[in-house]
Amino acid sequence: MQLIHLAVASAVTVSIAGVSYAALKPKDVEHQARVVAAQADCRAVNEAIVAYVSINDRDPRSVNDLRTLVQGDISAYRIVSGMAAGPGC
Repeated sequence: MQLIHLAVASAVTVSIAGVSYAALKPKDVEHQARVVAAQADCRAVNEAIVAYVSINDRDPRSVNDLRTLVQGDISAYRIVSGMAAGPGC
């Protein structure tokens, strides 16, 4: 058996194990997906800032002003110099 055959067999085995884990624990996988999807990212907060300014013709004072424009949890973000600051920014 050549080294490339061993590498391919290992990769296939690992991917099958991952798919099997997901199939056997669907509630855990679904819960993790919902947690990740519920978190807003930096880009969404910046887009909400732009939308807020275009609607209200003034800068938002805090992320609380943006809550109606963003789906998800934005509590980890703040506004610094008119831009989002927080995780991933």
